[in-house]
Amino acid sequence: MILVHLANILLLFGITFIFIYYGSNFGSHSDNDSPQSFKSSWEKYSWFSLVLYFCQYLALLALPQAVFNFLGFILFNPFPDDPQIKKSILLPDSAPFICFRVVTRGDYSNLVQNNVQKNIDTCLDVGLRNFIVEVVADKSISITPSLYACEVVVPIDYQTKSGAMFKARALQYCLEKGVNQLNDEDWVVHLDEETLLSASSVKGIINFVCNGKHKFGQGLITYANGKIVNQFTTLCDTLRVAEDMGKIQFQLRVLRMPILGWKGSFVVSQLGSERKVSFDNGRDSSVAEDTYFGIRAASLGYSFDFIQGDMHEQSPFTLMDFLQQRKRWLQGLLLVTHSSYIPFRYRFLLGISVYSWITMPLTTANLILKPVFPVAVPLVIDISVSFIGGVWMFLYIYGTCRSFNVARLGVFKFLLLLMAGVFVTPFKVFVENVAVLWGLFTPKHKFFVVRKDLNATCVI
Repeated sequence: MILVHLANILLLFGITFIFIYYGSNFGSHSDNDSPQSFKSSWEKYSWFSLVLYFCQYLALLALPQAVFNFLGFILFNPFPDDPQIKKSILLPDSAPFICFRVVTRGDYSNLVQNNVQKNIDTCLDVGLRNFIVEVVADKSISITPSLYACEVVVPIDYQTKSGAMFKARALQYCLEKGVNQLNDEDWVVHLDEETLLSASSVKGIINFVCNGKHKFGQGLITYANGKIVNQFTTLCDTLRVAEDMGKIQFQLRVLRMPILGWKGSFVVSQLGSERKVSFDNGRDSSVAEDTYFGIRAASLGYSFDFIQGDMHEQSPFTLMDFLQQRKRWLQGLLLVTHSSYIPFRYRFLLGISVYSWITMPLTTANLILKPVFPVAVPLVIDISVSFIGGVWMFLYIYGTCRSFNVARLGVFKFLLLLMAGVFVTPFKVFVENVAVLWGLFTPKHKFFVVRKDLNATCVI
């Protein structure tokens, strides 16, 4: 696996070097730092040169994310072996008690029921016995209580002290006295309705909770292991797969905090710590409750780790669902970024990341403006912007390779998907830009739930 890691490092360096060499003035002898260069740009374009410079410098907002992703792939093997239960853990059933918690509105009862049974079977196959799958629903989906499954229905009149809404409200209800049946030393694994465990993720979770050094953790989620309903949205989500192995892994294993945010699924937390952090953090914490919770936990001094193994989910079924999902994420992250209840130093980098997303239409326009209206910028700026582009292209390539199984698809179809993942990049960028504009000019305290089957959609 060392050779695979080295090959990925060479690919990453190669792609970023190509972007820097051909996308910047690297290697040229022009003095772009001189006052004469800036003056000539002004003389050539007048006031429009301010727009051109503004768009070029805005692209630097994405630099922290690019650096985190770059370092994540340099420091850690992006194709690790499946985790094995550590020898110090004599038996899987000797692990601390684990509650796999699924939150649902109750609109997809068949899906949830089927996934509950599949996840129970996966845990039992690994040898885990000390666990339960708990479904938390706004309305009952008739989960039959058993040794390994239970259901909690959130009363319609339940309100938190701070007015938390949506998923945060349901998660907080589970922590209330008289509702919570877990001990502070027990562990909770948060899953979405469609999340399926794998043997590797269960083993990784067992290792993590038995180690007990860190109170919170997260691992990799992939989106192409089951039935693919929409090939385009699945290709778009390959970037999320790459970011899990890049920036998420780097920030959790090196910085020990989700300083640039994290996902709401495959979140593992010790119950006592989760109760102290709380999901009852007001309306502004309720749209991106996962990131708010993670950054708040970091601000309270808790440490995090990256969990080996992967879980499986599905990408949005339709382009409209994809847009709605991205819109909600953007709006929720904006609310977190501007929350005065989290110390500024813990949301500063997240804010830079969010505003790089918000200004995406302007930085995308720079792809056209730069070759048509070239302006002189310092070489370090030129190289940095090209570096960002190179890292993003690598993420799309790696994410596609990591998502699709060459043994299952065959070499020819796999290569077609790999090329498609690169060729549809402009369309991915266009769709993300639409989501940004939509998110900026619509109400923020909404929670869209993407379709889990092809016959229903939900907006709260």
